[in-house]
Amino acid sequence: MSNNDDISALIKEAVFQPEPLVQMAKFRAIKLDATVNGIYTASIQGLYEAAGRGEFTGITVPAINIRMLTYDVARAVFRAAMKDNVGAFIFEIARSEIGYTKQSPMEYTACVLAAAMKEGYQGPVFIQGDHYQVKQSAYEKNPEAEINEIKKLIKDSIDAGFYNIDIDASTLVDISKTDLTEQQAKNSQVTADLTSYIRSVDRFVSVGGEIGEIGKGNSTVEDLRAFMNGYLKQLPKSTKGISKISVQTGTTHGGVVLPDGSIAKVKIAFDTLKELSNIARKEYGLGGAVQHGASTLPDEAFDNFPKMDTIEVHLATGFQNIVYDSPRFPKDLLTQMYGYLDTKCIGERKTSETDEQFHYNTRKKALGEFKKEMWNLPEADLQGIMEELEERFSLIFHKLNAVNTKDLIKKYIK
Repeated sequence: MSNNDDISALIKEAVFQPEPLVQMAKFRAIKLDATVNGIYTASIQGLYEAAGRGEFTGITVPAINIRMLTYDVARAVFRAAMKDNVGAFIFEIARSEIGYTKQSPMEYTACVLAAAMKEGYQGPVFIQGDHYQVKQSAYEKNPEAEINEIKKLIKDSIDAGFYNIDIDASTLVDISKTDLTEQQAKNSQVTADLTSYIRSVDRFVSVGGEIGEIGKGNSTVEDLRAFMNGYLKQLPKSTKGISKISVQTGTTHGGVVLPDGSIAKVKIAFDTLKELSNIARKEYGLGGAVQHGASTLPDEAFDNFPKMDTIEVHLATGFQNIVYDSPRFPKDLLTQMYGYLDTKCIGERKTSETDEQFHYNTRKKALGEFKKEMWNLPEADLQGIMEELEERFSLIFHKLNAVNTKDLIKKYIK
């Protein structure tokens, strides 16, 4: 691919290529061209190990879930990063998001790398499989089949260049048990087994674990120790373990929407977050604790994450909201998408929900169905939305103290 080629047209053609084998070949060609241009997917393991050794503090890495317009949104991320010399940031997509946004791991990687080429970014790009979550009901019905599904997703993801994988077996925590070790036993075992599997595929992948399901009760130091001690017993001695641990401190994915469609304010247990991060670093050599469900928090909350030594913050719904709620987003398209939800997701509607609550809680599930329409937004409207997003990404980078981290990445990422 020469510099004169229209990267935007190439990635769009690849995303909407109907023949799977041809599509995969196009994605792989884009990935190869990125490497030729000095852009490559990488593991953030080295940076988190340095944090675990106490070689730096006060920096929180933003992990950005892109559910829609992935190529254009990634371009906005890269522009914001280049403006402030940011190197410590992650692109991610969850197991559930891969399904309802209709983005395979290889497509996601190709879109992100094409965006990097378009903006002239160079160096490592961190792409992460977020919440590779064990579905409790499926696991209870057939544990082997559910784990094999996750293993296949892990293999496909690593093949696509996802060198960061977050295992989420927190759904298997059994709070009916009185003993904390017994509560975390299945979580510890499954996370250890999947860590070993990941290492058999690629030994450099940064792996994350999770001790508290987001939206449930807050995690404690005792929960952390119970999980980690059980996990380390299950993990073969020669196998490198997780580099970070996701915890629950009071947030909910997507936030809690009120009847009028506004988002309720939540109170994060920042002291608990700091304590968990410190224990994770000092006792287990991890990079620290990870905060999920943070994108809908008020701006002033983000200043606290670096102060609490939070190693990573996951951000998704807030960026989705910027797109959906922008005055630039076509009203007729929004009406079509909500009409689709009223039919396809009606079974998910609670009797107490207002239209605003129902649409807010389900509108992410319209993204895959209307993917082509979103890629074909009028150029002026798309540009306006992306400018708003770029400004938001820049604010987040500053709040999390991720600016001027390019040299830190060069030092620790080989």
